[in-house]
Amino acid sequence: MFSSHLPTTLTEFYGTFMHALIAFFAIMNPIGNLPIFLSVTDGHTSVQRYRIATTSVLTAFFIVLVFAFTGQLIFRMFSINIDSFRVAGGMIVFFIAWHLLHGRHSSQHHPEYLHDPEKEPEDDTDIAITPLATPILAGPGTITTALTLIGREHSVERVAAVLAAFLLICLITWIMFVLAERVVAFVGEKLIRVVTRLMGLILAVIGVQMVIEGLKALLF
Repeated sequence: MFSSHLPTTLTEFYGTFMHALIAFFAIMNPIGNLPIFLSVTDGHTSVQRYRIATTSVLTAFFIVLVFAFTGQLIFRMFSINIDSFRVAGGMIVFFIAWHLLHGRHSSQHHPEYLHDPEKEPEDDTDIAITPLATPILAGPGTITTALTLIGREHSVERVAAVLAAFLLICLITWIMFVLAERVVAFVGEKLIRVVTRLMGLILAVIGVQMVIEGLKALLF
């Protein structure tokens, strides 16, 4: 009985992991966020950038971790249906994707003070937490994607797969941030813009799929 259940569990884990990996990579866009990282850390030393990159990625993972385990409680507290959340979340994700497709950044990812020096955070910790950890890495779209992928079942396999995928994307993002200057110099800003638009297309499809799945569950 155990041996027959194990392949099913592994299949569910792998399927959820790959789906989550693609979704998180598209919405967090580690490559596309490199110019943003370099912009907000302009004037900082390599040691400071390393510290900012580490703090921002760890904070982003902690934010998603908290929502992954408290999402169902939040839904019950506010009497929110997971399918309604899926529809609303899909619309948010599509909104972000629309901006990426047009080579722009939505306000969900990039607040005003990124372009206003007078509103820029003062120290390393501020920059690492806002805007890097949230909303750039763990913004509404990322949190929505995590909760939607986990779903109402909240099974151990799904939670583990989603968090494992997010952890891997966080690791990739951290490496990209630490090597930001070298990566941008090697890849070039034009290719980064191409990747950003490609991620926008993938993200748009994921957003539409989330809306369709939510509507099907609500209406049928």
